[in-house]
Amino acid sequence: MPQAIATGAGLGALVLLCVFVIPHGWYPLVAAAVALATWEVAARLRDSGYIVPTWTMIVGGQLMLWLSWPFGTVGLVSGYVTSVLAVMIWRLFHHGATTAPRNYLRDMSVSLFVLTWIPLFGSFAAMISHIDTEGAAGFGVNAGALYIITFMLCVVASDVFGFAAGVMFGKHPMAPAVSPKKSWEGFAGSLVGGVVTGALCMWLMLDRHFLWGALLGALLVACAVLGDLVESQVKRDLGIKDMSNLLPGHGGMMDRLDGMLPSAMVTWVVLSAATENLALPV
Repeated sequence: MPQAIATGAGLGALVLLCVFVIPHGWYPLVAAAVALATWEVAARLRDSGYIVPTWTMIVGGQLMLWLSWPFGTVGLVSGYVTSVLAVMIWRLFHHGATTAPRNYLRDMSVSLFVLTWIPLFGSFAAMISHIDTEGAAGFGVNAGALYIITFMLCVVASDVFGFAAGVMFGKHPMAPAVSPKKSWEGFAGSLVGGVVTGALCMWLMLDRHFLWGALLGALLVACAVLGDLVESQVKRDLGIKDMSNLLPGHGGMMDRLDGMLPSAMVTWVVLSAATENLALPV
């Protein structure tokens, strides 16, 4: 536990450094995390006999993420379809033009899953910093940073409240066949933490209706839990405990990002809608 806390504190400090100190530091941080997570998952897949194009997926993921900087979702989608095409061609001719590929559908499907699971979702985390920032409270910092901090605070609150509730009250497993340690009580704790934190951040920092924050917190927690369950099942299929030992006390990079990646997508959607001042049924 002390090792995990120390690693978590170091990661938190790195996030704050990239958000508040290093100019435009958020995109490089997300890009590095996405590349490392893609490498981890591809390595474990290859260990299990899958034929996946590690470097093609890493480069394709970077293309998706960096094209989203100047071109937004248009650049992201363009990078995604380009990466898919590259992976399709690579796997088709992996053994040359004279040898028929075997397990093509299996390997293509898992490669496209990785491209979607990690760099596509991860690109939404990067794009949070580029949401239109008019109307944010400011606090003397770049308003884009407030969106990132809102996302990170909701993630942390979900993890902390969920862990505490699960340890103290957890009795009813949520999905015992996939992740025996996850309980409905832990999910309820995550939901409370995410909703309250989201509502406070949206109201106090972003100058939006607190119900936007409650919606953000609820959807973020749901996506985070589903992301955790998906990674648990992937590791179960591969017969491993962690994706790597890159982060002491946490396992691999993907073990830290599993819930954050789908949460980033829904965070970008909700914050974009809130910034556009879409009407709420209140």
